[in-house]
Amino acid sequence: MKALAKQWALVTGASGGIGTAISQALAREGANVILVGRDRAKLDAVVRGLPNGSQTAIAIACDLTKVEDIDSLVDQVAAIDERLDTLVHCAGVVEHGLLAGTPLGSLDRQYQANVRGPLLLTQQLLPKLRSPQGQIVFINSSVGLKARANAGHFSATQHAFKALADSLRDELNGSGIRVMNVFPGRTATSRIAKLHELEGRPFQPEVLLQPEDVASVVANALALPWTAEVTDISIRPMMKSY
Repeated sequence: MKALAKQWALVTGASGGIGTAISQALAREGANVILVGRDRAKLDAVVRGLPNGSQTAIAIACDLTKVEDIDSLVDQVAAIDERLDTLVHCAGVVEHGLLAGTPLGSLDRQYQANVRGPLLLTQQLLPKLRSPQGQIVFINSSVGLKARANAGHFSATQHAFKALADSLRDELNGSGIRVMNVFPGRTATSRIAKLHELEGRPFQPEVLLQPEDVASVVANALALPWTAEVTDISIRPMMKSY
């Protein structure tokens, strides 16, 4: 029996990078996966590439900055099954710039996508997560632990993201729900490729974390016996190239 057989998992940001890798890892462990992202065509491509098996994979387009999209997503999830075992927050946006001159609109956009949207989705899905022993995973960033230059606005949203996870854990552990923070360093994704271009740095994906590395850690933690809870995972590239 696979570790997550017959369970339902919802993954936001599933159309690429770490979100896709996590969706694939959960499917390999037997989970039924609901893939959520803004681009339906990309989600459909991910569904077609999932491991073969008896599990179900469903793609739902949703922009987490739009309340009406979140409401629609929750309604569709409710129609799929009465339970939801795992919620993985992997969606978000990042913009870079110096705090001295970057317009506050940048902070507003990132807060909407990285904090407010995930919180609203969590609030609406909590009744389904309370039925089984549910799990919530927050895929954060290394700057969610330590802010750095040129990423102040993004770092602020990631610190807030961590605060949501920490508060939820204290509030929900008594209901049998596990909450985990994951803080990856730079990972070989299109987001990091754009960051390296902005920095004038060559993009060498082979020396960075791989999305599958992060996904493997997440899947293993989700499959742990219920005598344990992983609260925080910090994972870095072995080769220090930046």
